Amino acid sequence: MVSSRDLLGYAGSPPDPRWPGGARVAVSFVVNFEEGAEYSVADGDSENEAVYEIEQRLVGRPDPTIDSHFEYGSRAGWWRIMDVLERHGAKATVSASGRAVERLPLLAQDAVRRGHEVSAHGWRWESHHALDEATERERIAMTVAAIRQAVGVRPVGWHTRSPASYRTRRLLVEEGGFLYDSDAYNDDLPYFVEVGGRRHLVLPYAFDTNDMQFFHTQRFSGAADFAAYVIDAFDWLHREGGHAPRMLSVGLHLRIIGRPGRIGALDRILRHIADKGGAWIVRRLDIAQHWLARFPGEP
Repeated sequence: MVSSRDLLGYAGSPPDPRWPGGARVAVSFVVNFEEGAEYSVADGDSENEAVYEIEQRLVGRPDPTIDSHFEYGSRAGWWRIMDVLERHGAKATVSASGRAVERLPLLAQDAVRRGHEVSAHGWRWESHHALDEATERERIAMTVAAIRQAVGVRPVGWHTRSPASYRTRRLLVEEGGFLYDSDAYNDDLPYFVEVGGRRHLVLPYAFDTNDMQFFHTQRFSGAADFAAYVIDAFDWLHREGGHAPRMLSVGLHLRIIGRPGRIGALDRILRHIADKGGAWIVRRLDIAQHWLARFPGEP
């Protein structure tokens, strides 16, 4: 079997995106909205979600601890994050699970009212690698329908809770309404791929500049750690951006960064970016539209 992986990318000679205003870095804040889409025996699932702040888990019966952990995100974290973004005039992409939007349309509507993008983050907070093709296609359609029903506009971006299946990108292209997906972590700039004879745009995401590391690796012990790491990433890309502009993705979760002991990191990051200058803080939709306009005929 011949691998289709592209291990070289731009080969050290990336294109100049010419970000608006001569920005050195396009900064994409992604607010993951998953609350209500996680697995919960209390909701009729056979198991509970396992990723949260403590290790002890209940199997086969409702777990009020983990349920309430997720509930914190939509009850308190959302509003805290939105207030900080609004205070800094920063627009973000809300990467929303379809079932979360269906259960809490008010949050998706609030995002749009504030000028944020609502993109698709799968139907459930689930990986796609084990789904058969018919089920995966249905999940994509359900997600699009739920977001369209809530806010009146369909999503044009997609990100799978990793891992995606080998067919996910093809199904997104066949669906016909997506401008981009973010199921890649392999570059500091968008790029095109060919899928079924069509050109498709990929906006890479990032797991290092992501508050998920408070849980998965305990890499960040507090707000200062997370802020310092993201600021270091921004400063380095800003330096490179003097001759080759870049893109930075910052991943946020309602139940993680939305806690009072962590939210200060987001405020510090935004203040630093504003003080440094040279940044275009923008929705992924805007990055995609800019890239498509900048490179209309690239393969």
